[in-house]
Amino acid sequence: MRLSIFPLTGAVLYPGLQLPLHIFEPRYRAMITDALARNRRIGMIQPQRQEEGAPLFSIGCVGKIADVEALEDGRFNVVLEGEARFRILRELDVITPFRQVEAELLEDPPHQTLAPIERASFEREARRFAEVQGYLIDWDAVTSLDDTSLIDGVSQIAPFDAAAKQALLEAPNLSTRCELLVQLMQFFGRRDSDEGRVTLQ
Repeated sequence: MRLSIFPLTGAVLYPGLQLPLHIFEPRYRAMITDALARNRRIGMIQPQRQEEGAPLFSIGCVGKIADVEALEDGRFNVVLEGEARFRILRELDVITPFRQVEAELLEDPPHQTLAPIERASFEREARRFAEVQGYLIDWDAVTSLDDTSLIDGVSQIAPFDAAAKQALLEAPNLSTRCELLVQLMQFFGRRDSDEGRVTLQ
């Protein structure tokens, strides 16, 4: 399939989840206008470096424009709904101001669940991580989430670096993503013992 892509460091989308975006650059305003005239779909993917025309990671997520607000000055506020992960086969030579790729959709296993011990291990580590980071979490709401919504939702919003977020997105199944997420929370949630502050180093 042919996809117009939005390369954005730190922004990942998962199937079944939403991602709000503020679109202000002219080329991406053109991309949204084009998508609205076609099938309302774009590909969210991270560049490997923060520079113009940087190579892209190979895996992203197709998002459908579920909600759009067109502002008077040409900017857009949109909400993307994740539909499916994709793998880039090749980047296309195009005349549009935005980049386009040929991609294949990745089929995730349906109705994935975690073993009770995996879920318990994740929730225990998430509580510790949130405490160290100073986050206020509604744990009753967390415990009511199904496994996929919980793991993918935390993976999407967690304050990790681009490489870590990409590794989570590329995990082949929910159990692997959960295990990696626990490891990342342990790594990124270490407290600086000398100054008593959180460090992401």
